[in-house]
Amino acid sequence: MDGTFSKTAVVILSWNGKKFLEEFLPSVVKFQQNGSDIIVADNASEDDSVNYVKKSFPIVKVLELERNFGFAEGYNQAIKKIDSEFIVLLNQDVAVTENWLSPLVTMMEMDAAIGAVQPRIRSYLHQNRFEYAGAAGGWIDKYGYTFCRGRIFDSIEEDIDQYNDPAEIFWTSGACMIVRKKIFEQLGGLDANFFAHMEEIDFCWRLKNAGYKNMYCPHSMVYHLGGGSLAHGNPLKTYLNFRNNLLMMSKNLPPKNKTGIIFIRILLDQIAALRALTRFQFGDFIAIWKACFYYLIHSHTIKSNGQTAINIFPHISGVYNGLLVWQYFVKGKKIFKDVVTQNS
Repeated sequence: MDGTFSKTAVVILSWNGKKFLEEFLPSVVKFQQNGSDIIVADNASEDDSVNYVKKSFPIVKVLELERNFGFAEGYNQAIKKIDSEFIVLLNQDVAVTENWLSPLVTMMEMDAAIGAVQPRIRSYLHQNRFEYAGAAGGWIDKYGYTFCRGRIFDSIEEDIDQYNDPAEIFWTSGACMIVRKKIFEQLGGLDANFFAHMEEIDFCWRLKNAGYKNMYCPHSMVYHLGGGSLAHGNPLKTYLNFRNNLLMMSKNLPPKNKTGIIFIRILLDQIAALRALTRFQFGDFIAIWKACFYYLIHSHTIKSNGQTAINIFPHISGVYNGLLVWQYFVKGKKIFKDVVTQNS
């Protein structure tokens, strides 16, 4: 890969992803904008991904990493080698649409206080519906449960233009998000200890702690397949989600709130484990227990951002100051607007 870069680089991290690149890379090439670079960062794939991209899309730059670093460190390693002001992290299983990139770049250029922006993310398989991993922007509740405008747990809304205005959110989706390279590196990039899952939420939380905003841009649209690396229901995915959520809270909660919140969250996770057991989801049951044990064993080694952490609770954009599982499982509230009205 040559050393000349445009102002904006669209970086697709790929691992054994030839089938996804065949399906989704053509749209990225077709709708290339603003003289941006398209870069496939290959995480030491064992399939024919690299040769396929080089032969089929000469316009695409290929950055070959020496081993599989995982999602988080893979992006860190790739971005070190890319000298662009704006970096788009784009999953290998995302199809973009015409004029998808310009609104993201424009929003970043108009406000230096914006740290990250995500587009409207719809499902590739059900294109009138939002997609699980991001939808119309990420939120978080008091106990670290993450959800989206347009998706709470497994309940996903149809896109009927209910989220048509730009909005400040708590986190942007790792499926498609634009960041400033300078700030990304100043904050240490994605946490390599996460390997995959929730590393973008942890990064966005650190952005907020540093005084930056995370935004949703409705004027940009992409379609995400989901499960391109680990399928929904995979016990490893369950383990990483539960473990990384605890790591994220331990790193980013203010000291005065941390102990009590994490104690309650671990209790709630045990309820989730028992729920999985009653459904004969033995892999998930074991994964949740392993995640909690990992956290308890390693919690003393976790470097905290606590001294600079924001007060997560009232008046922070993208935070629901309550218990999401109570609203969803007990009160039956499945729609974003029905939950967030409880915040006021």
